[in-house]
Amino acid sequence: MRPLNTLEIQGLRLHLPDTSRPVLDGVDLTVGARETVALVGESGSGKSLTSRSVLRLLPRGARTEGEVRVVGDDVLTMSSARLRVLRTSTAAMIFQDPRAAVNPMRRVGDFLTESLRLTAKASKEAAEERAVAMLEAVGLTAAALRKYPGQLSGGMLQRVVIAAALMGDPALILADEPTTALDVTSQAEVVALLGELRERFGTGLLFVTHDLGLAAAISDRVYVMYAGRIVETGPADDLFARPRHPYTAALLNSTPRLDAPRGRLAAIEGRPPSLREEMTGCPFAARCVLATDVCTREAPALLPVAGEPGRLASCHHGDLLVERERAGTQRKELHP
Repeated sequence: MRPLNTLEIQGLRLHLPDTSRPVLDGVDLTVGARETVALVGESGSGKSLTSRSVLRLLPRGARTEGEVRVVGDDVLTMSSARLRVLRTSTAAMIFQDPRAAVNPMRRVGDFLTESLRLTAKASKEAAEERAVAMLEAVGLTAAALRKYPGQLSGGMLQRVVIAAALMGDPALILADEPTTALDVTSQAEVVALLGELRERFGTGLLFVTHDLGLAAAISDRVYVMYAGRIVETGPADDLFARPRHPYTAALLNSTPRLDAPRGRLAAIEGRPPSLREEMTGCPFAARCVLATDVCTREAPALLPVAGEPGRLASCHHGDLLVERERAGTQRKELHP
C-alpha cells in the first residue's frame, strides 16, 4: 500500500556557487499517492531544480538544507547505493525533450530493459515482458521494442519515455515540462495519459510547467513558485478561480484566453530578482502594484488564507487583493 504522501519536501534550501542568495529558499511541498500536484511559475523560478532535488540530480557544488523525503526516506542524506535504487524503482523522472532522454543508436527495447537487467538483476525475458506491458499501458505495441528512436514521432517517443518511468513501478513520477517539445494534439494525449496512469498504478505525480492551462487541466493541487519560494498553494480549482497572491493573479491575467477583452495581452512588467543580488522583503515587491514599504522590508510568511481550507499565500496585502476581487477591479488595477 502506498503511503499517504509519496513526496514530502520541508524547508528545502539550495545554494549554488557564485550566487548571493539561495536558489531555493525554504520550499515546502507534498505529493500524495494518486495525486497530481502542479508546480508553476516563470522560467528561472526554481521549478526544475525543485523536481531534480527529489532525485538529487543537482549541479556541481550545490549545498542543500532541509529534508526531501520520498516514501519516508530522506534523499539528501541517503547513501549512493540507496540513491541508485531510488532512481530506478521508487521515483522516476520524465524530461522535457524525449529525444534528449534516449540514445539514438540503441533500440527502444534496450532503453526500456536496461535498468531492470542491471539493477534488479531481472532476466532478459522478464525485463522484456515488463517492457511490453508498459508499452501497452501507454498505448504502444511490442513492435516498438525493435524500433530506433529516430523511427518514432515525438509523441510516440514521449510515450516510450513514460513507459521507461513506469518500468520500476515507482511511487512517484516527476514530470518536468513533459509536453514542451510536442505539438498541441500530442500534448493533450500525453496529459490525458499521465492522468490515467496515475490512477491505474497509484503513483503520485509532480507536474512541473509554466503553462497554467495544462496545470489546471491535470492537477489536484497547485504550488506557485517565484524566485525560489512558494508564494501560494491550494486546490487547483480554487487557486485559478480566486488567486490570493498578486503574482498568481498576474500570471493568470497574462494567459491568452478566447474570452479575453480585445487589445494587447497583459504582461508582468520588470524582471525576477537576480541570484547575484541580496534580496530583502517580498521577492515580487519590485513588480507588484500592491507593494508598500513593508513589502520591501519584510518577507511575508506563507500563511493560511482565512476561510479557505487548504489555501496558503505569502502576501502582506492579501486582504486588499480579496477586496479588489470583490469590487471587480482586480484585473484592471493589477494591470493598468
